[in-house]
Amino acid sequence: MSRVYNFSAGPAVLPESVLQEAAAEMMDYQGTGMSVMEMSHRSSAYQKIIDTAEEDLRSLMGIPENYKVLFMQGGASTQFAMVPMNLMKNRVAEYIITGQWAKKAYQEGKLYGTAYAAASSADRNFSYIPDCSDLPIHEDADYVHICENNTIYGTKFKTLPNTKGKPLVADLSSCILSEPVDVTRYGMIYGGVQKNIGPAGTVIAVIREDLITEDVLPGTPTMLRYKTHADNGSMYNTPPAYGIYICGKVFRWLKEFGGLEAMQAYNEKKAKVLYDFLDQSSLFRGTVEKKDRSLMNVPFVTGDQELDAAFVKEAAAAGFVNLKGHRTVGGMRASIYNAMPMEGVEKLVAFMDDFERRNRK
Repeated sequence: MSRVYNFSAGPAVLPESVLQEAAAEMMDYQGTGMSVMEMSHRSSAYQKIIDTAEEDLRSLMGIPENYKVLFMQGGASTQFAMVPMNLMKNRVAEYIITGQWAKKAYQEGKLYGTAYAAASSADRNFSYIPDCSDLPIHEDADYVHICENNTIYGTKFKTLPNTKGKPLVADLSSCILSEPVDVTRYGMIYGGVQKNIGPAGTVIAVIREDLITEDVLPGTPTMLRYKTHADNGSMYNTPPAYGIYICGKVFRWLKEFGGLEAMQAYNEKKAKVLYDFLDQSSLFRGTVEKKDRSLMNVPFVTGDQELDAAFVKEAAAAGFVNLKGHRTVGGMRASIYNAMPMEGVEKLVAFMDDFERRNRK
């Protein structure tokens, strides 16, 4: 069977060249006589893999020396707890609620202290990003938390919130490495890699060193302390070794592509093809305010649940898979991450156009 166009929100499409490289090295990684899956994380061969991965990520994102890069397990959902455990010194934090994952982070924060909802777009089913230029930030807040790109609802912060001097903590799971970022504007960035970088099971965190301290909430387990991972080069225990290896290959692929500026331009072109079609369609429509549209996740509907279901079924049969929208939203969602080729978006739009002609009332 030939490869499908995989529009899954995560685990998601990976670059074919990366998959081919990994396949070629599966039985024997660079003369070691074993797979990276079998390799000791204490070996010199693996140390080189993780060191190179960090170097390439730092180069891609322009990460300053006073930020630590951590490769950990557990995905972004574990970070929802680790962030307050490690950073909520005053037991106060601000959360901007723009979707399902932002809401879950907020609810987790409430387990450890006073978590305020500084702003929310729940009033219109998270179809927009609220104005965050003058938020009611509490004086004793330890940080402001956002989910920068909302995978389920398809919104993206185009302007970072005014945190009034408080560290900004951002979940970038579904937009990390899709465009350049100014790391210095954040206290911490984190993200599960399964959407835009690698296989599920690995999370990357970029944290300013002054936020990594021994002063954590009482009862915080050793493995859930950022200092544990920072002090041990992400090797306190066995890391998600194979996942990091694939991440490293994707970092190298991105560098060869031309870096994050080139990737952003490519992503903007891909998204324009799909959004332009939705804007002129008489059957399909996008669900997000135009100014807040994500480049990565594009939700859309026909307005008829039966027609939505028929579209998803026919699309899958034609080789366009995982287009069903999240259960909380319904409709459809096309996730067009870095590794989704332009050809995939163009062919999807052609299929949508044909479906519309066949189902126009």
